[in-house]
Amino acid sequence: MGTKGSATTYMDHNATTAADPRVVEAMLPYFSERYGNPSSPYGMAHQTRDAVEWARRTVADALACDTTEVVFTSGGSESDNIAIKGVALLNLEARGHIITSEIEHHAVLNSCGYVRDELGFDVTFVGVDSDGLIDPEDVRRACRDDTRLITIMHANNEVGTIEPLEEIGRIARERGILFHTDAVQAVGKIPVKVDALGVDLLAMSAHKFYGPKGVGALYVRRGTRFHPLSHGGSHERGVRPGTENVPGIVGLAKAIEIATSGMANEAARLEALTRRLVEGAIAAVSDVTLNGHPDRRIPGTANLAFHYVEGESVVLALDMEGFAVSTGSACTTDSAEPSHVLSAMGVPANVAQGSVRFGLGRANTEDDVDRLLEVLPGIVQRLRAISPLAPGRN
Repeated sequence: MGTKGSATTYMDHNATTAADPRVVEAMLPYFSERYGNPSSPYGMAHQTRDAVEWARRTVADALACDTTEVVFTSGGSESDNIAIKGVALLNLEARGHIITSEIEHHAVLNSCGYVRDELGFDVTFVGVDSDGLIDPEDVRRACRDDTRLITIMHANNEVGTIEPLEEIGRIARERGILFHTDAVQAVGKIPVKVDALGVDLLAMSAHKFYGPKGVGALYVRRGTRFHPLSHGGSHERGVRPGTENVPGIVGLAKAIEIATSGMANEAARLEALTRRLVEGAIAAVSDVTLNGHPDRRIPGTANLAFHYVEGESVVLALDMEGFAVSTGSACTTDSAEPSHVLSAMGVPANVAQGSVRFGLGRANTEDDVDRLLEVLPGIVQRLRAISPLAPGRN
């Protein structure tokens, strides 16, 4: 049995992942052996410049785009900020309108809030159905003549629902509107091809697919114009100035290379594991519901609502048993507010507060799931016995 704070079985891969040893091995030389500045003119710098360009080709291959369309950043949040605020700043004189959804990551929601409150843009937040799915026709109806940008996430970080980006992309192209997606939870888990999705801007983050933290990328379709947020040198085509994080960039590329090569098999394995967890939990514990789409979901993601208890209590009890899980987004762990995602889906507050997110990954096995299912019913039963939310209690 684990003790609090020393979980031995990690099931929170939506929050972050451990760097793959092959990724670490690829990064190591660029800390102290090949440490030249990629922008310098001498031979020592050629090694690092070549490494950055190899990484750019690798990411471009994964997205099926051109190398000139890949910009390296510090992660998904910076990529989202550059895309949304950059488009708004380019249209600052005329202002205009942006469409997003109610279930976006806070990097998108707060960026849209900024351009609304500080820059004077109108923002429409389209809703979702009870599975967390956006209706493309709601996006179509929200479009205006002055709509500058549509920003819809590829897959939700809390419930895993995969959004219909292809259909939304067609609407954006028909209307001549730029289309951005936060694909942080999708890249490395399911195929992400920018032309098939119809996106002009796409954000990703390495630490979600077994790469290092603090590095990501922004896909920028050729010809897409926006105003840079930072000013400095000409690094990354002037979109993101500053000396490149070469070890991180190499790690991102190695991670996406590994993830892409084994994606189909790993997705099938994780889907089977997740089904085992969900079906086992529902069979073993009364009053449990699955949040999110039952099928159209990122492999490995299961958000379960345990009625009549608080999800945070389940998380802490599982931690004591050696399992690391979460109640939702790692960016809002300290918030007392109900999940904005579950609220948008129409999940009652008293049910939403009992929700726990399980994010399975490469290291997880059937034995891990079975051990979880051994301890989970007892935990929920003990918590319900003392819960004022349980039926028959005041």
